[in-house]
Amino acid sequence: MVVDDETMPFPPQGNAITPVQHMVSSCTGAVLTSLLMTPFDVVKIRLQSQSKPSAFTKGHCFLYCNGLMDHLCPCVSGMTPSSQWYYRPGHFNGTFDAMAKIVRNEGLTSLWSGLPPTLVMAVPATVVYFTSYEQIKFVLGYQDGVVSYSWKPMVAGAVARVWAASLISPIEMVRTKMQSTKINYSQVQQAVKETIRKNGVLSLWKGLGPTLLRDVPFSAMYWTGYEVTKSYVLATKGHSDLTFYESFGAGALAGSVAALLTLPFDVIKTRRQIELGEEIIGKLKGSTSTWKIIRNIYSTEGFRALFAGLPPRLLKVAPSCAIMISTFEYFKRLFASHNSRSEPVDDRYAHTTGTGAFLIPLNASKPELPISLVSSTVASPPLPTTEPSPADVLSTTLSKAN
Repeated sequence: MVVDDETMPFPPQGNAITPVQHMVSSCTGAVLTSLLMTPFDVVKIRLQSQSKPSAFTKGHCFLYCNGLMDHLCPCVSGMTPSSQWYYRPGHFNGTFDAMAKIVRNEGLTSLWSGLPPTLVMAVPATVVYFTSYEQIKFVLGYQDGVVSYSWKPMVAGAVARVWAASLISPIEMVRTKMQSTKINYSQVQQAVKETIRKNGVLSLWKGLGPTLLRDVPFSAMYWTGYEVTKSYVLATKGHSDLTFYESFGAGALAGSVAALLTLPFDVIKTRRQIELGEEIIGKLKGSTSTWKIIRNIYSTEGFRALFAGLPPRLLKVAPSCAIMISTFEYFKRLFASHNSRSEPVDDRYAHTTGTGAFLIPLNASKPELPISLVSSTVASPPLPTTEPSPADVLSTTLSKAN
């Protein structure tokens, strides 16, 4: 049953799943999502390269999505054939034809071309994002089914996304610079110092604005939609937790709605990110501001251009969100079950929510139970004994003497 006020039937509770276990759960989900979703983006890039080869020549950039985040990849010449996987000839006739020919002619592992370098950033960013969301949500005191708490997943999701994106933005810029100029790791520090000297410290976060423009609204809408859907399913089914398939469906639904509502931000972010990449590698002397890009799109292509590419975005976002959240929730339940078995807790002080077991810390003070709840377990005092009369004492003494 959904609770419509903030009166909780249990005292404040601590999280039975540790931050490390949250990190392991999110890391597992991130790796699995990347392995399952990357082949579709690799095929998409190969098809784009075949239809418009001039867009994949030196000085251009393209976006590579591993199911977790978009990575800017510069096209440079003089690289090894394995590094220029996006430019291999294929003569493909569609997605599934391309997938079959790539496997047959280049090997199965070619479907994951370019993945390892992106995982170095995508997995840590996802771990920070999901772990931060869970911790912020817990600090805010969120509970499943409390209608007045619906704003808390929105805040937790937005703050977690800002934090994760801010951490990864400078690293992404350095990685793009390394790929475009072929500098080695020993030269990275010098390149960063030179960038700061010319443009200031904030230049390391130059691509953060367009990323936050899309990702923060998406994250706020996604987590709100997921938590609301989860509370509804739990109340309808009478479960204490979602099954794997229920988490999968809730994640796909929440991701689809968030992707639809934030599509204009995605169009703007994509164009802005490409311009920034071409500025980094030296093709452009300066990139257009975000607001100029919006005005240019509206004036030259019309309002509908802001909603271009909806089907491909839904096909990418919905399964990615579904795989990630269902795997994440599965391992959280697994850890919660393990913790509850290894450390038994009094049933009076345990409560299970849709995200797993939340328990009062062992050193927390426990409130006294009402007398009505404990009276049946209190032993009755012994009945008072009757004092023997003098006649009884004399009779007993004489009987022993005889």
